[in-house]
This record gives sequence, C-alpha cells and structure tokens, in this order.
Amino acid sequence: MQKEQKTIIGILISICVVGLIGIQIGNPKFMTNAIILESVFIILTAIAVWRIRYTLIPNIAIAIIVIIGNTASPRHIEIMSTLEPFLNGIVLIIGGYILQGTLLGISSYMFIKQRKQEKIPKTKRQ
Repeated sequence: MQKEQKTIIGILISICVVGLIGIQIGNPKFMTNAIILESVFIILTAIAVWRIRYTLIPNIAIAIIVIIGNTASPRHIEIMSTLEPFLNGIVLIIGGYILQGTLLGISSYMFIKQRKQEKIPKTKRQ
C-alpha cells in the first residue's frame, strides 16, 4: 500500500469519525441527509482499501461539494464564526474544511501523479 493511499484512508476514517460525532450533535431535521453523506464516506473508505484509483475522482468531487455546502450555509458560517455551540463549530471546522481540504489536496495530487505515469510512453528494448 502506498503512503498516499494510507493517508487517504486515514483521512476518510477521520471524516467518518467526525461525521458520526456531528450526526449526534447536529440538527435532527437533517439526520437523513447526514446519514446518507456519512454512508458515502464509509463506502469510499472501503473502496479505497480495495482499490484507491476508483475513489480519487469521487473524493475530489465530494470534498468540493462539502466545502461549498458549508460555505453556502449561513447557519454553518454563524456556528463556525461564533463557535456557539462550541462542539458543533469545531466539528464543522475540522470535518468540513480541514479534513475535506486535505482529502481534496491529496486525492488531486494522486490523480495528477497517476495521469502523468499513464502518459509516459514505454520504450521497447531491442
């Protein structure tokens, strides 16, 4: 297993843990949406253990969606800026920006690295 693959799996597991905490303390009105998103991260984690290349593009897309969603929500911005309630603010900052940004960066790096390796022509030995 590559170093980057282990890192991505660790980040996905961290996102799952933070998400489980967030589900417990979040608004019950959005429980279904939170469980669906959490399930997506659990599935991505399982697939990443099996075959990392199948998760790179979904990791990038979902991380962007989560970051945009947190930024577009006035309530999330208020919670993060005032840290009221404190635990909700910390969960949003860590899970919604720090871990998602790290996932986005490492997945993008691995995707670009993989593409470069595929484009290098193989020379024939004579």
